[in-house]
Amino acid sequence: MTPPAVGFDLDMTLIDSRPGIHAAYRALTAATGVLVDADLAVTRLGPPLRTELSAWFPAEDVEEAVDTYRGLYPDYAITPSVPTPGAIEALAAVRELGLRVVVVTSKLGRLARLHLDHLGMVVDELAGDLFAEGKAAAVTEHGVRWYVGDHTADMIAARTAGVPGIGVTTGPCSAHDLRAAGASYVLPDLVPFPELLREIAVGP
Repeated sequence: MTPPAVGFDLDMTLIDSRPGIHAAYRALTAATGVLVDADLAVTRLGPPLRTELSAWFPAEDVEEAVDTYRGLYPDYAITPSVPTPGAIEALAAVRELGLRVVVVTSKLGRLARLHLDHLGMVVDELAGDLFAEGKAAAVTEHGVRWYVGDHTADMIAARTAGVPGIGVTTGPCSAHDLRAAGASYVLPDLVPFPELLREIAVGP
């Protein structure tokens, strides 16, 4: 039998991608001549790229901007990004309990893979380009028992899939917002996650 899995969001859950995304948005501004306020954009990571770019580009130019940004992303966004506090240890704790690691993210899968490979984060499954309720099918398909994320949309995904959501306040959403969206547990970051996982997966 395939062991159960712990699911993780990527941006601001496992990785702090703000420095890299900031650089990529500045490169997009240079390439297109359209100002994207990178300082503002990195405070609201989580929703799909098109949502953010729609705030800066006319509707008819959004798809071209998406393609341009994604073309720039590997050169600008990968190297500056770092693990969030406790992320490496959280993944190790999942492995120690004989569980699998699944990443379900709104980021395009091939770009998410670049981040994971650069940081040496080994995952069993990766599902990209999914958001909110759209993540639920992948959560179910890959046998995820708990889903960890920093955004209210991640808690909606967990709730839709019928699994406990574990919120972390390393992203744009407060503990109150995460609980209101259905989080079963809320942590300040992933540092306390191994202890919580042992408690809920194994018991006292």
